[in-house]
Amino acid sequence: MSDQIWARDEIESPCIKICVIHPEARLCVGCYRTIDEIGAWSRLTSEARAAVMDELPSRAPKLAKRRGGRAARLSS
Repeated sequence: MSDQIWARDEIESPCIKICVIHPEARLCVGCYRTIDEIGAWSRLTSEARAAVMDELPSRAPKLAKRRGGRAARLSS
């Protein structure tokens, strides 16, 4: 029996198994999806998944900003 039976032509999940929701941005720090997008992922159409995937890179900067630590001390 071939594994081709289980092959699908749909977008895979962007999950990288770092599943932590940022409390302020309300985004997963691993994949940048919202809780609602994560919960609905298996029910989304291929088009809706593609739209989310296209938007994910623009969300990354929302989580990259640090407010403390060494970087904050150096900028003082």
